Amino acid sequence: MIVLEFKAYGKPQQFSAIDEAVRTVQFIRNKAIRYWMDNRGTGQNDLQKLCAQLAQEFPFAAELNSMARQASAERAWSTISRFYENCKKGIPGKKGFPSFKKNNRSVEYKTSGWKLDENRKVITFTDKKGIGRLKLKGTRDLHFYPIEQIKRIRLVKRADGYYVQFCIRAERTEFVEPSGRAIGLDVGLKEFYTDSNGETVGNPRHLRKSESRLKQSQRNVSRRKKGGQNRAKARVVLGKRHLKISRQRQDFAVKLARCVIQSNDLVAYEDLRIRNMVRNHS
Repeated sequence: MIVLEFKAYGKPQQFSAIDEAVRTVQFIRNKAIRYWMDNRGTGQNDLQKLCAQLAQEFPFAAELNSMARQASAERAWSTISRFYENCKKGIPGKKGFPSFKKNNRSVEYKTSGWKLDENRKVITFTDKKGIGRLKLKGTRDLHFYPIEQIKRIRLVKRADGYYVQFCIRAERTEFVEPSGRAIGLDVGLKEFYTDSNGETVGNPRHLRKSESRLKQSQRNVSRRKKGGQNRAKARVVLGKRHLKISRQRQDFAVKLARCVIQSNDLVAYEDLRIRNMVRNHS
């Protein structure tokens, strides 16, 4: 499965409609979790039936596409099934008991509820939430993939705007000439990793470098009055700075991993729990 992401452009009322759809998805997911808690032996099919009942009971839930409601129930069931698996494996500590969502940021459509224009630069959402036509801007070209290969579409809300993700069923293959080299990696806290050849890659420490600016942005949020517009603006600035750090980390890790994979035929590493290493005072 390939995920292609595009920035979405529209009017303020369209973004408000996206927020309403995201809140509806969160409502359905939390209702499914509550139904599972109150009824022993609840299965995935029971949660799918619950979506139809919620659509009949609540008008705002009926406005959302039926497959988007089902996708929300699937999210709830994936949380429940992961909890069951952790219990069966006997993982020490917390098992990830399903909890209620408080700040959902995405809504997922399947194969209905949307229509892509022929130029593949505009997408129209056809349910009753009123999202309408959104312009797409990105570096990838959707003409390479038929519409039938697009299995899911997500609308994601971030600090710097709204994005549309296309989940495409496709296989990516790369042909690399064998190098005859094998390498072992030891991931650490001080250094990003040390390989079997004795070479080390330093930790860029993106969070540490931006810590002072984050503290300043956090103080600006704390000084503003709760519920005011200035506090909302300060929260947006803080969110954008956190988002930048997250993207820096991901970009560094992806590029470094790609370099390691292309340079070696075999990569061996130790499966460690970094969270437990941080807790250990030694």
